[in-house]
Amino acid sequence: MPCDTYVRTGKFGEDVKNVADIAREKGAGIIVCGLPVNADGSPSGQTEKTRRFIEILKKETNIPVYEEDERYTTIEAHATQQMGGIGRRDAKKTVDSIAASYILDSFLARKKAARKEENMNKDEAEMQENEEEHIIALTDDEGNEVEYYHIATLPYKGETYCFFQKAEPETEEEEDEVVIYRLMEDKEGQQLCPLEDDALMDEVFAEFCKEYEEYENSDEAAKLDGAD
Repeated sequence: MPCDTYVRTGKFGEDVKNVADIAREKGAGIIVCGLPVNADGSPSGQTEKTRRFIEILKKETNIPVYEEDERYTTIEAHATQQMGGIGRRDAKKTVDSIAASYILDSFLARKKAARKEENMNKDEAEMQENEEEHIIALTDDEGNEVEYYHIATLPYKGETYCFFQKAEPETEEEEDEVVIYRLMEDKEGQQLCPLEDDALMDEVFAEFCKEYEEYENSDEAAKLDGAD
């Protein structure tokens, strides 16, 4: 809720109390204080005084108090007044409130950017976690353990087949290579068994390609593409 510009009394403690009271009366969720610094960002003569005001204000109220760089906000406020045709006599009455609005805008924009970056980092972490959940170590023909992505599971003619691609392919050929295992179940649980029948492997792979092509043309795939 807008309010009039507060004019300092010159008494430090009284000013702190008055600002805290105004914030409570207006139902403020946060208090943003402009921090005066030099043009290069180094502390100015008023920086320490303002920080002391902020620290005492934090003790005076339970409303969160933040500081925001106020460099150039007064200059921007004067420029806004000139563009609006406000004369010098009236400019003094509004310059502080306009500058304050720029300080608040700067704070909100910075918080929004921080939230956006945080969400992006969170999404990237979740994607990485999901990828790691789909990685499995398989033993190659030479007895070496190699990490593969599980890309699909396909029921076919009463059997279940799992399809994998190398997690870290070293050549273009490996990037396109799909490895197929039959999922078997015995007393010890489920096991992946390599296919040794080339004809069966070709048949199962052809079915996989058919299913994949049908999925690519489906509404579900279109929705996922739209979400990106």
